[in-house]
Amino acid sequence: MNEAARTQYDYIIVGAGSAGAALAYRLSENPANRILLLEAGKASHPYSRLPVSFGLLIDHPGANWRFTSEPEEGTANRAIPVPRGKLLGGSSAINGLVYVRGQRLDYDTWAQFGNRGWSWQDVEPLFMRMENYEKTGGDGIRGSGGPLGVTEVPDENPLYDAMFAAAEAAGYRRNSDYNGPDQEGIVKTQATISPHGRRMSTAHCYLRPAIARSNLHVVTEALTHGLVLEGKRCLGVTYAQAGITIEARAREVILSAGAIGSPQILELSGIGKPDVLQAHGIDVQHELLGVGENFRDHINARIQWKVTAAGVSYNERARGINLVGQALKYLATGGGFISLPSAPLLAFLKTRPDLETPDVQMHLVPYAVKDPKRRKLHPFPGMTVACYQLRPESLGSIHIQSPEPQAQPAIRFNFLGDPIDRETMVEGFKMMRRIVEAPPMDPFRGEEYSPGAAVDGDAAIEQWIRENSETAYHPIGTCRMGSGPNTVVDDQLKVHGLDGLRIADASIFPTMPSGNTNAPSIMVGEKCADLIMASA
Repeated sequence: MNEAARTQYDYIIVGAGSAGAALAYRLSENPANRILLLEAGKASHPYSRLPVSFGLLIDHPGANWRFTSEPEEGTANRAIPVPRGKLLGGSSAINGLVYVRGQRLDYDTWAQFGNRGWSWQDVEPLFMRMENYEKTGGDGIRGSGGPLGVTEVPDENPLYDAMFAAAEAAGYRRNSDYNGPDQEGIVKTQATISPHGRRMSTAHCYLRPAIARSNLHVVTEALTHGLVLEGKRCLGVTYAQAGITIEARAREVILSAGAIGSPQILELSGIGKPDVLQAHGIDVQHELLGVGENFRDHINARIQWKVTAAGVSYNERARGINLVGQALKYLATGGGFISLPSAPLLAFLKTRPDLETPDVQMHLVPYAVKDPKRRKLHPFPGMTVACYQLRPESLGSIHIQSPEPQAQPAIRFNFLGDPIDRETMVEGFKMMRRIVEAPPMDPFRGEEYSPGAAVDGDAAIEQWIRENSETAYHPIGTCRMGSGPNTVVDDQLKVHGLDGLRIADASIFPTMPSGNTNAPSIMVGEKCADLIMASA
């Protein structure tokens, strides 16, 4: 029998992604803890260390689960690709590397829902503990010396200067640190990239130093089939590796399989909505109506323009023989196209002046792609500006479609289901145009290539968003934290009504943080470690 089946662990962590890797790192700091970390994906991929791998691995079956959403009205009955990381580090190994903590209001709202210990005052020290931010300067706001490397994008480009000036001309201000006290404004992106251009995934920053510890056992290509339950207590997990089914037991099991994987494992184990379970022949072990519900993601609308100025678009600078030059530049300096995150510039803005905080996020990308799924560059010089609503109200769901753990669950976004979301996205779309059409962009801006000037007026813009937008790859909420019938875990991350089981990943977010979700996911792993150690 496999070693994992014979050994009683203290903790089993299911999922070595953004939160799971951070949790394993912290728990294994105590040599008395014996930890099993299970990852269904592979250990690594050669491209993953490169920041540009967010494009190279966007549809790669060896590094990406390549989920697909159900066709829905909100996406004009299109099935939307839903990429998720299939490596140690999870989606931090393939994501766009944009580092956003979110607004203080996000976490204070979580606390207002009754989640004690989750206000901004509570979680700010965790963000500081995990960060190694190059520009901290000992200001007491940003962290230095933590495991996670964070840098400001060093790339310089006249196009960026023009965009800053255009945003100011349109009435928006600059911001020196959107992860500081005030998020609002146009900014250079902070990214999980080292000063030498290496992706700072949690596999590299957290697991690489922890994996040598004798008390941490990491098993890859291990697909969890379900939880081992005895009454209302979780005793362990069953998983398959190399065709062998293995049972491992522990004092406590922590699901960190993400907003798609964690509800799926619960439902495969008989935990969730009775009608969902019974439809697939699964006996109900524990009724929890919130499992797989409260799903949110960002719908992302992109506008592309042709660029008239020479030498500023990476459609020129990184195509053909010029790509060889970019590769040599990366090898020599760690800079250039290969070292960029998904967007070198961001803007956090308000669609209405009466709002307390920004409600949309925009990304400036100094190139244009033909197909978001493939990330192929257009042959002409171009640029892209993308926008999504920071805190969408529309709720979707993720539920199993089969009792087989290999089967993909049904992912239903319900994008644009709420009128607030529709109004915000349309206004954000018009704001993107106003900024790029401001006079400072005149030397650079060519014709609007997509959707083009013919798409005008609120109804036409909304329809175009439905027919063309993609997800921003930020699924959250399917194992929501809180109290009440539509929640799954309490503020200690313990699953309601069960002993020995917690969840620590983006599925527990009560609401969407204001921005990219990788940093808050890592914070949840750090927080869970503190909660476990406090109760041990």
